[in-house]
Amino acid sequence: MCGPAETPRAEALSGGVSSDIWRVDLARGPVCVKRALPRLRVAQLWQAPIERNRYEYEWFRAAGAAAPDAVPRVIARDEGAFVMEYLDAGAYPVWKTLLSEGRADVGFAAQVGRTLARIHAATTALAAAFPTDAIFFAIRLEPYLLATGAQHPALKARLEALVERTAATKVCLVHGDVSPKNILAGPRGPVFLDAECAWYGDPAFDLAFCLNHLLLKCLWVPQAKAAFLRCFNALSDAYLEEIPFEEVESRAASLLPALLLARVDGKSPVEYLMRDAQKEQVRSAARPLLERPVSRLSEVAKAWQGSST
Repeated sequence: MCGPAETPRAEALSGGVSSDIWRVDLARGPVCVKRALPRLRVAQLWQAPIERNRYEYEWFRAAGAAAPDAVPRVIARDEGAFVMEYLDAGAYPVWKTLLSEGRADVGFAAQVGRTLARIHAATTALAAAFPTDAIFFAIRLEPYLLATGAQHPALKARLEALVERTAATKVCLVHGDVSPKNILAGPRGPVFLDAECAWYGDPAFDLAFCLNHLLLKCLWVPQAKAAFLRCFNALSDAYLEEIPFEEVESRAASLLPALLLARVDGKSPVEYLMRDAQKEQVRSAARPLLERPVSRLSEVAKAWQGSST
């Protein structure tokens, strides 16, 4: 990959809390190098096994076989780090950046849902290749749901039950961080990045995790709220039309309010909801849905719309 006479130039890329990421310029062109950190860059103590780097690489390989245009091409892997194709921001803008500007493309949201469903449906036979329950617990279930339960004693038992159900549901390969910050709007559709939480488990987690961000963006960019809710519906409808598994929607609908609450009171709060009033809006929407779970994602969206007006 790198010739013996080359002197590569490396530039640290910003934005990651869980890994060091560099752009490395080679004679053949730029590549991206990623190395997992044992302690994440957040305010609270949050540690995670660095072996997740290996499974992220394997997720890219498996997802690429199912949807070749939906992931960067992986090139090489060494202990603790891997090399992948570098995708220029000019041709591959980050979906979160577009949403922050109020640019809500319903068609693109539907593409995200369909592509995610395609990856899930094609990866049902990979349980043995992803023995990552401990990693997923350390980087998702504990810092999001259990940590939130510690802040909300009245909801602690409900959140613990969601952890138990999620951990026990084994269906397909899960990305674990399907967030607009990890999705590029490529010329051929969405490109998924940052699969450090790769896990063989419940596809409802990926669906709820992504939809959660579309709801939270309504408070960040309030003038685009109606458009974001249309994206919510388009993504969930497209996903559910494609996915062959049963009861995914009901599990996602019951998990979604827990993830909403986690992004203000867990170990990884979203950085763009700073005001107490915004955080309380999230809590006022999430608490009733946790106390009285619903089975349809449209019901979650309706409750959110009513509470965030």
